[in-house]
Amino acid sequence: MSEFKSDFLRTLHERGFIHQISDETGLDALFQKEIVTAYIGFDPTAPSLHAGGLIQIMMLHWLQATGHRAISLMGGGTGMVGDPSFKDEARQLMTVDTIESNIASIKRVFSNYLSYNDSPTGALMINNADWLRELNYLEFLRDVGRHFSVNRMLSFDSVKTRLDREQSLSFLEFNYMILQAYDYVELNKRYGCRLQMGGSDQWGNIVNGIDLGHRMGTPQLYALTSPLLTTASGAKMGKSVNGAVWLNPEMLSAYDFWQYWRNTEDADVTRFLKLYTTLPMDEIARLSTLAGSEINEVKKILATEITAMLHGRQSAEQAAETARKTFEEGGLAENLPSVEVPAGELDAGIGLLSLIVRAGLAGSNGEARRHVQGGGVRINDTAVSDDRMLVSTGDITAEGVVKLSLGKKKHILVRPA
Repeated sequence: MSEFKSDFLRTLHERGFIHQISDETGLDALFQKEIVTAYIGFDPTAPSLHAGGLIQIMMLHWLQATGHRAISLMGGGTGMVGDPSFKDEARQLMTVDTIESNIASIKRVFSNYLSYNDSPTGALMINNADWLRELNYLEFLRDVGRHFSVNRMLSFDSVKTRLDREQSLSFLEFNYMILQAYDYVELNKRYGCRLQMGGSDQWGNIVNGIDLGHRMGTPQLYALTSPLLTTASGAKMGKSVNGAVWLNPEMLSAYDFWQYWRNTEDADVTRFLKLYTTLPMDEIARLSTLAGSEINEVKKILATEITAMLHGRQSAEQAAETARKTFEEGGLAENLPSVEVPAGELDAGIGLLSLIVRAGLAGSNGEARRHVQGGGVRINDTAVSDDRMLVSTGDITAEGVVKLSLGKKKHILVRPA
């Protein structure tokens, strides 16, 4: 459908969130008729989600912003199994303690995008361990498992991909799609949930839930998926040269998060403004007309708006100002990321390669050596070429730090501890 009548689907459509909908007309009518409860599931595979998951969080944000109820479902139960979708091999199994620790850490990000309260549109934070860990296996096989066709499950792309590559798919992983389908039915029974959303790789799992609901007597359920995003150059969203772009501030600073979005490719700017900010569409249209050197200013707006939602407006503007002082004035911005080194080590002198690795600018001494030999490393804005150089207290500036730089955009302040 090109013309949705409901605010939610119209918003998602014009901002580029929609890849597939199971029944566009029916879902559009439902959103016009009542407050709809919808959910997205999040796997607790790490202590933080990364930027690749932001599109899902923004879908929940717009759901609530247009007057509906969002459920952020934590996979405390399914996390014990692991989603096999399009993975080359089975995930490492996590202990219950690790899963619960990851969930506690992940949860803190959501309140920046959703309002959790007791109102009719107040968001809910639910853990599927609440029902999955209590299941009786024999009863589950009889009441739920009988509705699944193995032949059909083998036809799903997520399964076929593994089997076509002759890669093992364990019985444990094979159960994941049954558990996810059951989640949908349980959420409908407990909270009246009528819509499951997710990335396009989840389409088969979501449709499974719709089918199971039909067989187990739920009202009509719906599926909506978003496109799987890559950057214009084909890079996976949420990944940078230094690894994952984490959402939790203790795993990635507001400044580094801002820098990730500031470095957006020109061809992605308009798309990312629509997906990851709440700027009005007419303002995005205006910004999209800017070209040449002006597009760099648009990238700063993009980075600041996305960072403000996650880290707060003050931190976002502080990150922008830090970047301005560093790159435009050539000054030493106090808010640059920093690493502490014991004063005794600096007194004795610490190897440059070791310092580069400790600062997170390289993963190994070999990689650090290549950066030095390639002319990419500077100490206090002076290029260094000696990979056997020792950095010592004599390099500390009047501001009490050593500025360590890699290329033009990565700067770390080394502080004596």
